[in-house]
Amino acid sequence: MSALAQAYLDKDSCVSGSDRLLEMGQETPTLATLRQEGVALHPQDGCAVSTGMVVVYSTAIEADNGDLMAAKRVGARLMHRSEALAELAEGHELIAVTGTCGKSTVTALLGHLLKECGRDPFVVNGAKVIGWDCEGRRIGSVWPSQNRTGLMVVEADESDKSLMALTPSHVIVTNASSDHFPKAEAEALFRDFKAKASGIVIDTSDAPEETAVRTEGWETRFDWRGREWMLPMPGAHNVANAKAALEMALALGCGEAELAEALATFPGVRRRLERVGTLNGACVVDDYAHNVEKLAAAWTTLAEAFPTGVVGLWRPHGYAPLRKMMKGLAEMFNAVVRPCDRLLLLPVYDAGGTTDRSLNSDALLARLTCPAESVDDLAAAEARIRDMARPGMAVATFGARDPGLPVLARRLAGLV
Repeated sequence: MSALAQAYLDKDSCVSGSDRLLEMGQETPTLATLRQEGVALHPQDGCAVSTGMVVVYSTAIEADNGDLMAAKRVGARLMHRSEALAELAEGHELIAVTGTCGKSTVTALLGHLLKECGRDPFVVNGAKVIGWDCEGRRIGSVWPSQNRTGLMVVEADESDKSLMALTPSHVIVTNASSDHFPKAEAEALFRDFKAKASGIVIDTSDAPEETAVRTEGWETRFDWRGREWMLPMPGAHNVANAKAALEMALALGCGEAELAEALATFPGVRRRLERVGTLNGACVVDDYAHNVEKLAAAWTTLAEAFPTGVVGLWRPHGYAPLRKMMKGLAEMFNAVVRPCDRLLLLPVYDAGGTTDRSLNSDALLARLTCPAESVDDLAAAEARIRDMARPGMAVATFGARDPGLPVLARRLAGLV
């Protein structure tokens, strides 16, 4: 939603909005940046909604939300987030990136590659790209374009199936696995979405090409199409992400040599194995991983880079996702958390609203045989991490939704 707000600002629209966190007395850096850009922020009680507005909402907004009810009462135009993104894309040559995992990174990579190759893309992503925030003056998940009808790259979210509102020229599908719904259902959704494309379709979900990967510190080198490529990110999963972006950029006419140079300068994505700083000689990393595949990829990558040990703090982002993924999460953590590692589990992040709260993180802890323990809150987690951090280790914060996780990572690194 913050990316949409930024994109509307870049299209010269007047933007206002509300956020439940404000009702809880929390103004995040994202909200502060939007306010600084001129976005009026209001309580979620409908007081700021008027007839002439377009009220954009997401699937997460419940029917009794004050702004939503006020919009219906006064006859304001209601538009789902996906419909708003589709409207912003009108007139552009749209490249939609979707998949269960990796779509934010691929969107960022492709946007960076096209930008560095002089194609001036308009990019709307679900994650912030390092350096795109202009030192805090704008939301870093959007890159503006001077061309109102040129290439546009968007992350097409599959979580609520609303990506079908888009009419893409080109499509990338990164992978398909069980997350918001069963794998077969995800595969059917992506198959239907690919059918909407009028141009290039790149699908790496069926049989990903094996590539030899050489990790050197935080860099990864791989051989592809007869040349060596350097990606300034670790992990075989990020090599797969890079290749998907490169395939599309090549198909759109970018040259291999210029793409190799561009890839080597990719600045990285916020909360995607983001190196934040150090604590007692340990590397502090922040990551958005919240499902089985993402957590496994992130933890395995860190384990390879830090054989001394990994201390990972994870907060489940919802009660329903934890319940649905319980078995897979237990099997995954038991497989990837080594004897030299430690997993810290926070309670489920409670974003309010109506939900079944009968199950929490202690149910997962009871299934674990790997080194793991529970922590009551972020303050307790910080104390425990500070006690365990040692030179040569990695300490990592994992999880979606909770704005306190990236703040904690920066506090551990002495940045806030």
